[in-house]
Amino acid sequence: MATMTIPKKLVVEDAANGTFKVARSAFTSQEIFERERDLLFGKCWLFLGHESELPNPNDFLTRTVAGKPLIFNRDRKGEFHALFNSCPHRGAQVAREACGNALAFKCFYHGWAFNNNGKYATRSPEGCYPKDFGADGHVDLARVPQLASYAGFWFVNFDADAPSLDTYLGGAKAFLDLVSQHSGAGMEFTGGVQHYSIRANWKLLVENSIDGYHASETHSTYFQYLMGSIGSVVAKQAADMADTTRVHDFCNGSVVIEGVAPWGRPIARPIPAWGEQGKRDCEALIDELRERLGEERALQIATRDRNMVVFPNLVINDIMAITVRTFYPVSPDLMYVTSWALAPKDEDTVFRKRRLDNFLEFLGPGGFATPDDVEALESAQRGYANEDFAGWNDISRGMTKERPAGDDEEQMRCFWREWSRRMENVK
Repeated sequence: MATMTIPKKLVVEDAANGTFKVARSAFTSQEIFERERDLLFGKCWLFLGHESELPNPNDFLTRTVAGKPLIFNRDRKGEFHALFNSCPHRGAQVAREACGNALAFKCFYHGWAFNNNGKYATRSPEGCYPKDFGADGHVDLARVPQLASYAGFWFVNFDADAPSLDTYLGGAKAFLDLVSQHSGAGMEFTGGVQHYSIRANWKLLVENSIDGYHASETHSTYFQYLMGSIGSVVAKQAADMADTTRVHDFCNGSVVIEGVAPWGRPIARPIPAWGEQGKRDCEALIDELRERLGEERALQIATRDRNMVVFPNLVINDIMAITVRTFYPVSPDLMYVTSWALAPKDEDTVFRKRRLDNFLEFLGPGGFATPDDVEALESAQRGYANEDFAGWNDISRGMTKERPAGDDEEQMRCFWREWSRRMENVK
């Protein structure tokens, strides 16, 4: 049996001939998987949570980020922390609930206790330890090297020397602002959290999340459903989606595709199925956006859809609803996905229902889109078993265009250029 050799160059861009190829070993190799763990997930800013998840002092939640169990919490003063969920005594997790409100954390194994700012607070019988034991901080809960937020989104970085979050995000900040400005009252995660797994490499979901090329083929059932519920306007809008969608490349692996689609947006783009009252409600929302943000910004928020990747693995789809999604590789061919719905805090019950219906209908793990996408990604991963004979993915569509459209693949190339820079152009 032939043994696949990893190519010296995994991403090959030939601008002169208009081709862009990615070696399939990038999706299958254990060696590449381990390098990603160190060079990407160990050095990039990674999404931890949203400020709305911790509305009160002493709130906490536990979350696994890049395989590391963490505590994301606020202390008595309301300050945010990211602590490694591991007792400095023997390593057991000190917070075992998914979320709660706690002034302190106590390890169930030997009873070591810690204030919710991470400081050691254990009372031991006299003589067990030196009187100044812990004064130097060596038995405090360890802190994640960097914690920072932007527009309500909190991120961690396991590299103390990495550039600041502000520098890292670059142009992506403008689109995080767009999402956060849907409401003057702020945004919140709503409807709980969804967890599921996909038997495919994590980078396939990055590609899929910003892939306009697959929509009409893979999700044809959904577009047929829209035709039945909205009418013939869907056909024209769907046909125009590719040409009206534009790619925003931030030259750091983060990228946005933005355009107009046929479905309704609860923020302020009604569809006939919502009736005259729904139309009037949307007009009132647009008026509020205009007054608060101005005409141009209001129309961008209200009428345009956007799919965003913050490198390497945060996806925000601001479409018929807003989904925030992260995913981490467990192995080269398995990822765990976590997904939330984001909504305006002051949204009324009618619009909230429309939003959650849209979210579950298309974006949820049982909706029209996600099962289709999971099937496609897992099928591709199975196909990579042939990589010793068919070893390359082609991502060349639209490469010769001056202005690639939404159904071209420039957005995926943006991701892969940064992936290559971090993975292949290192000493």
